[in-house]
Amino acid sequence: MTNNDNTATLKNGLGAGLKTTWSLGKIIFPITILVVILQHTPILPWIVKLISPFMNLFGLSGEAAIPLVLGNALNLYAGIAGILSLDLTVKEVFIIAMMLSFSHNLFIETGVALKVGVKLWIVLVVRFGLAAVSGIVINLVWRGGGEIAKYGIAPETAIVPDGWLEIFILGLQKASYGVLQLALIVIPLMLVVQFLKDRNYLEKFSSKFSPVTKLIGVQPNASLTLVAGLVIGLAYGAGVMIQAVQEDGVSKRDATLSFIFLVACHAVVEDTLLFIPLGIAVWPLLLIRVITAFVLTIAVAFFWRQKLNEKLEKEATVFNG
Repeated sequence: MTNNDNTATLKNGLGAGLKTTWSLGKIIFPITILVVILQHTPILPWIVKLISPFMNLFGLSGEAAIPLVLGNALNLYAGIAGILSLDLTVKEVFIIAMMLSFSHNLFIETGVALKVGVKLWIVLVVRFGLAAVSGIVINLVWRGGGEIAKYGIAPETAIVPDGWLEIFILGLQKASYGVLQLALIVIPLMLVVQFLKDRNYLEKFSSKFSPVTKLIGVQPNASLTLVAGLVIGLAYGAGVMIQAVQEDGVSKRDATLSFIFLVACHAVVEDTLLFIPLGIAVWPLLLIRVITAFVLTIAVAFFWRQKLNEKLEKEATVFNG
């Protein structure tokens, strides 16, 4: 590893970090301002009142629908922008974070899943199902978290803004702090990802991932798909995942099982770090995702195998008869 290699990695990593921050900042900044402004108009209160009974199912206030909708329609960063613009309890933030961990960036990541060979109904049922069940279970099990969440370095708003100018300035403040917090996480993350790419650690790690693939019931040739999704995410790792499916001969069954696993547990480093500024404990978040990924995928693989065996036995009976 030469100094030139290190310099190139640093340069490319910083470039990727700044580019990613800029791209995501263009989403977070205007959305945060827009949500803050909408909070002080009749529009948002009307929407909140309309859907509030449904949100109670998850132990959330009506306002919590804002980050859930933004996160699912756009991406996790837009969902976080929605959270930053609201005064929510720690429990509410944790539930939203958990639900968005399972279901976010639906349009792009569903497109990736379809390219990999996963059926649309499986994508929607798994993602929305995990999000809904996790929200309901956490709401029923957790009795604490009633205090108002403190969002990292974001300023607290003790005074209600008076007039449109003050509302706009408040929106600018929240948006600026949100983008700054994002940069402090994304830029180091992109440096690490660039290092992994340049040193081929992603491929090396995938070769040692076979015990995990065996545990969840898929063939070893799906390991690169799993590693790419785990480390980089479904959207960022799309190219690696699609290439692995096409070139490594990953079957539709293994692609589907891999996707089910990755829906529950993908981009584990990035997604976990992104939730730190929201003032919630991220370790339980990560553990729930990992455990859910293993339990759900192993269960689906088991029942899939059972159905296949029943089908083969039935065909054998018909043939022998």
